[in-house]
Amino acid sequence: MRPVSDEFLRTLRGSHRAIFRALVVEGHQTGVNPVGVEIPIDDGDIEFDSSANVRATLDLTTDPTYWPTDTDSLITPYGTEIFIARGVMLGAGQKVYVSQGYYRVNTTEQDDAPRGPVRISGADRMAGIVDGRLEKPVQFLAGASVATVFSTLVLDVYPNATIEYDFDADATTFPGSHITEQDRYGFLNDVVRALGKVWYWDYRGVLVVKDPPDPGDPAWDINHGRSGVLITASRERTRDGVYNSVVATGEAPGDAPPALAIARDIATDSPIRWGGPFGKVPRFYSSPFITTNDQAGTAAVAILTQSRGLPYTVSFDTVVNPALEVLDPIRVSYSDRERVEVHVIDKLTLPLVADTPMRGTTRDQSSINVEVEAE
Repeated sequence: MRPVSDEFLRTLRGSHRAIFRALVVEGHQTGVNPVGVEIPIDDGDIEFDSSANVRATLDLTTDPTYWPTDTDSLITPYGTEIFIARGVMLGAGQKVYVSQGYYRVNTTEQDDAPRGPVRISGADRMAGIVDGRLEKPVQFLAGASVATVFSTLVLDVYPNATIEYDFDADATTFPGSHITEQDRYGFLNDVVRALGKVWYWDYRGVLVVKDPPDPGDPAWDINHGRSGVLITASRERTRDGVYNSVVATGEAPGDAPPALAIARDIATDSPIRWGGPFGKVPRFYSSPFITTNDQAGTAAVAILTQSRGLPYTVSFDTVVNPALEVLDPIRVSYSDRERVEVHVIDKLTLPLVADTPMRGTTRDQSSINVEVEAE
C-alpha cells in the first residue's frame, strides 16, 4: 500500500470529501509533486491489473477547451504525460493527495466536436518499454549484472529513469552470455521472473524490481458493519487455470545438466494440494537466466506462491482507498457472522470522481506449504 497516515485511513471510514488532481507534465519527472499544468477532471478512472504487461491505464474526460488543435497543444499524444492524484480533505481544510503515477497520453478524442468533452486514454510508463522494440540485437556477455541489463535497456527508452531494486542488482550476474533480439519488454520480464520478483512503474514514476508484498501482512480491511467500507461483493470458486506445481528449468554452463527444480503445494489444508482430490496439475516455466538448481527453485516457489488461491475469487465495490495497490493483501469479511478471509488484490478500478465506488477483484490466500525438489 502507498504510504499514508493513520489519520488518512481513519478518515476514509467516515464521511469525507474526496479531492482530485490531474497535471500535464513534461520531461519524465519523478516523485509525487511534479511541476505541470493542471486540467479539470470531469469523469474517468484508472484500471490496475497485476497480470497485465502495462499495469495501469488511464481514462480521463476533461473540458473541450483542451482539445489539441495542433502538434504543440497541451495534451497531444506525442510523449506528453499526465500525473494523477486522488486524496481527501482532513481537518482544518488540509488537502492530502495520494499519487497514482504518470500516464503517457495515447489518444485524445472528442465525439461531439467542437463543444463536446475531450476523452484522454493513457498508459503507465511500461507502455514505452513494450513499444520500444529493439532495432538490432543487443548482447550481454557472461558476467553482466542485472543492473547493467536494466540500465542498458530501460535508459535507452527513458534516459532519466530511476530504477530501484530490493536486492544487490550490481552483484547479481549471469554466468553465460545472452542476446535480446527485438522484444525489450519480454527479455527484461524473463530476467525478473527468473529472479522470483515483480516489476512495475510505481506511484512515484520509479521502476521498481522487488518481491511482491508479504501475503501474511494485510494492509487494509474491507468489511461490513460499523466503520465498514464494503458496499457489495460477489464470489466464485473455479479450477480453471489452476495448478499446484511449478517445474522450472534453465541452462547450465559447460557440460553440466540443465538446471531443474519443482515446487509443489503440499499443505494438508490446501484445497489444491499436490496429490489430493484436486489432482496433479503442474505448470512449466523455462528461462535461460536460470543456471543453477537453487535459482530454479527460487523461481518455481515464487511463481507458485504468487498464483496461489486462484480457485476462490471475490469481486467487490468499496469505499475508495486511493492508497491501495494491486498485489496488496487485504482482509475481507461480508458480515459479523462470517470468518475473515485474507485475499490478494488482482485488479482495481479507481474512480476519478466522487460518489463512485472502487471496484476490485481478489484471490483468496489459501494456506500453502511448498516443497522443492531439485535435480
